[in-house]
Amino acid sequence: MYKLLIVDDEPTVRFGLRSYFNWSSYGIEIMGEADDGDVALRIIEKDPPDLILTDVRMPGMDGISLSRHIHAAYPQAKIIFVSGHDDADYLKSALKVSAVDYIFKPVNLEELSTVIQRVVSRLDAERAEQRFRVDMQSKLKEGMPLLREKFLLSLISTGAPKKGLSERLRFLGLSLPADGVYWVLVISVDDLAEVTGSRSEPDLQLLWYSVLNICQELIDRHLSGYAIEHRTGEFVGILRENTEGGITEDHAEALLELAGDILANVEKWLKISVTIGISERVAGLMDLLHSYRQAREAADHKWYLGKNRIITMDSLESPDTEAGSFSRYDPVYNEKLVSVLKAADSEQLREVLDRLFADLNRGRRDGLKYGRNVCLQIVLAVGQLLLELNTQSPELEAAESRLWETLFEKETLGEMRTLIEDHLLAVCGRIREKRSGKVANLIERVRGIIRQRYADGGLTVADIGKEVFLTPTYVSLLFKQETGQTINEFLTQIRVDKAKELLRNPQYKFYDICYAIGYTDPSYFTKLFKKATGVTPSVYRDSHA
Repeated sequence: MYKLLIVDDEPTVRFGLRSYFNWSSYGIEIMGEADDGDVALRIIEKDPPDLILTDVRMPGMDGISLSRHIHAAYPQAKIIFVSGHDDADYLKSALKVSAVDYIFKPVNLEELSTVIQRVVSRLDAERAEQRFRVDMQSKLKEGMPLLREKFLLSLISTGAPKKGLSERLRFLGLSLPADGVYWVLVISVDDLAEVTGSRSEPDLQLLWYSVLNICQELIDRHLSGYAIEHRTGEFVGILRENTEGGITEDHAEALLELAGDILANVEKWLKISVTIGISERVAGLMDLLHSYRQAREAADHKWYLGKNRIITMDSLESPDTEAGSFSRYDPVYNEKLVSVLKAADSEQLREVLDRLFADLNRGRRDGLKYGRNVCLQIVLAVGQLLLELNTQSPELEAAESRLWETLFEKETLGEMRTLIEDHLLAVCGRIREKRSGKVANLIERVRGIIRQRYADGGLTVADIGKEVFLTPTYVSLLFKQETGQTINEFLTQIRVDKAKELLRNPQYKFYDICYAIGYTDPSYFTKLFKKATGVTPSVYRDSHA
């Protein structure tokens, strides 16, 4: 409802306006009456109306003077003049004080209805607009964190705007002086494929929120600035020097302490590791884009410096490589690798890999992507060799397919070296065994080791591989290919067969049998025995004793 104040020095006019017009049908209620401008002004000061219907000529303060006061103090109020005097000068005065309309006495109810309908429409429109503004301001307040994040992201992706920067910072409530001293941290989550692949989406979002929260809390503790999530697995800290002037030793130490605390707390509370790149000091928000690129470059160089560490721009300098050099992979390495594989020489294979990866490590500008492409070239060359020698096998083909996928998940040159070396050693062993014709003898040796040491609860594939001078990967592939069983399946079979033999003799207690065949957990042995035979050990004893 809109509130109406009627102002007129004639009681009959006030009575007629109050009684003979249906105000409620227009959503209006009469809040009061006044017989002159002074009285009306006191009422308005206590409770401002939405609409004032006032006479022009009144003793004391007239309608024109009243309107000027109302317009100055309450500009949203709507004023309609009512007068019995057809006076052009008064009409002009009414228009000057922004009266919305002017009605002559005696009042015609149809004319009044038309005027009131028009005024109410304006009031409705203004009220709707006001609600819209309030709603938008509320939404703007709710969305302020998102607007701040969007602006901070723009600083490191497209750079600070040249116009309106100070006004934008004030509006967003960001404490980032345009001419301040800044650094940028890039916090890169290590083993990203493993971290994202082992979690559900809700768990992953909770993890990213936790990383961001840890970074922001520690930034507030050590320096000043803001932490934002830039992309999946990458967080950025925009750091500001607390005091005026140039960089001091204290700030340098605080920066490293901050990075160290982030590293330690993320590992302690979230059980993941991160690599942190630190930019050089820059003066002004305009240089944050360059600063971010420096920090990102530093973090990306974990591919040869290693993960779970702090990397500054200084650590990227290569003392043994001339500036501007750009090492490239020599195709001769493929020829050397093929040669040592044909000779089935594991030691020479490792030596060639040592030299190859040392060269890749020196070509630091080449980056992780180039190192991965080199590894893929090696896998292709080795696959071609296996086809030429007719030594390919389903197991090696499956291992090669897994290798292709896994290489894209690795983040350091050392990890890729391990993958390539394991695969090539397996290929080397395969070629050696195929050439010598001793595969059957090797399998029998593995079986003999298992039959002799089945009671050893700590027996592993790695132990068996050492005894036959082969890598665990290759001995597993070879055994599966030749027998159709994995080594662990054969070990379980031997243990179950021995358990059956002992269960037939009532003098052996159940837990003695369990320990005698290499198991320390009777419950686990019972499950395994039932899976292999279809019955529990006690049922088997009852039916065979």
